[in-house]
Amino acid sequence: MAQRKAGPLPSGEEIARRSREFLGEKLARDIVILDLRGLSTITDYFVICSGESHRQIKTLAAYCMERFEQAGLKATHVEGLDESRWVVLDYIVAIVHIFDTEARELYDLDRLWGDAPRIE
Repeated sequence: MAQRKAGPLPSGEEIARRSREFLGEKLARDIVILDLRGLSTITDYFVICSGESHRQIKTLAAYCMERFEQAGLKATHVEGLDESRWVVLDYIVAIVHIFDTEARELYDLDRLWGDAPRIE
């Protein structure tokens, strides 16, 4: 599970919604939340967004992690920060994907998981 100091672990939906809020504060583009419950054993929610530049992608990831850490929640795995084309923040019940435009189009998680309901 995602590492937490004390108290109950937030739900996957709460982590996803808060991620969208944090990413929006730093002007991430095209933020989407996919509800993968019943479709995947990997996680319950994907949060997918794009950044304008590698610098912004790093900023988005750092800000999201910082805000969660302030609330006592730490990602169990972080990948892609060095290249900043596709950064993954894994909170077990929700996984945040921050892409540059080219990588988002190439991997097209939005279409790959097209059966998943979107959370507004």
